[in-house]
Amino acid sequence: MDIRGFQVEEQDQVVTLWRACGLVVPHNDPDKDIRRKLEVDPDLFLVGTLDGQVVASVMGGYEGHRGWINYLAVSPDHQRKGFGRQMMVAIERAIAARGCPKINLQVREGNDQVVAFYKALGYFPDHAICLGKRIEHDV
Repeated sequence: MDIRGFQVEEQDQVVTLWRACGLVVPHNDPDKDIRRKLEVDPDLFLVGTLDGQVVASVMGGYEGHRGWINYLAVSPDHQRKGFGRQMMVAIERAIAARGCPKINLQVREGNDQVVAFYKALGYFPDHAICLGKRIEHDV
């Protein structure tokens, strides 16, 4: 798998991948999320390709205090081949290169398989409560 920056012409492939991985929920517009990401640190939006097809993605961010991981996805046909780990190593390096001391991520409750994946990569619960407030209501 080749890992590189996202290209706009791959948007449909990426959204299809996210849907196949169950990452798209009613209150998240994936096309809008991609547009937003391209305005802020677009170099931290990576894709993994095989034979010209997007089979993995990850969005990273760093706001000066913590790094963040979003939309890590590996095509169901290519899971358990180490691609998720490769994507995480690539995005961790890119975020660390900015001087980031710690990376956070969120996993939806009940997704024990994904929690186990991240624990195997050295991520553990912070014993903090994640709070959120939707300030955009037109999704």
